[in-house]
Amino acid sequence: MESDRIVDALAALAQKSRLAVFRWLVQAGPQGGHPGDIAEQLGLAPATLSFHLKALAQAGLVRATPSGRHIRYTADYEAMRGLIDYLTENCCGGQPLLCA
Repeated sequence: MESDRIVDALAALAQKSRLAVFRWLVQAGPQGGHPGDIAEQLGLAPATLSFHLKALAQAGLVRATPSGRHIRYTADYEAMRGLIDYLTENCCGGQPLLCA
């Protein structure tokens, strides 16, 4: 993952509500969820949630897929793993087993 994408992803996650939305989507699994479900579960206003979902999508952390008349959002697990890999690739001098 290139450093600009890493910075965008970290910036998107550096906000309490966006982090909660992303964690909710990660927990929801591959089926993700519709904005109404996410808003209800997290207690966010629809307009606020829309703003946060857009920021997460622009950072490449979530995907929006049309589902009938609605949009289903899912966490982008490949992007999440790329972010984690980037953050840990030089862990313990390149010997991550030492960090365990």
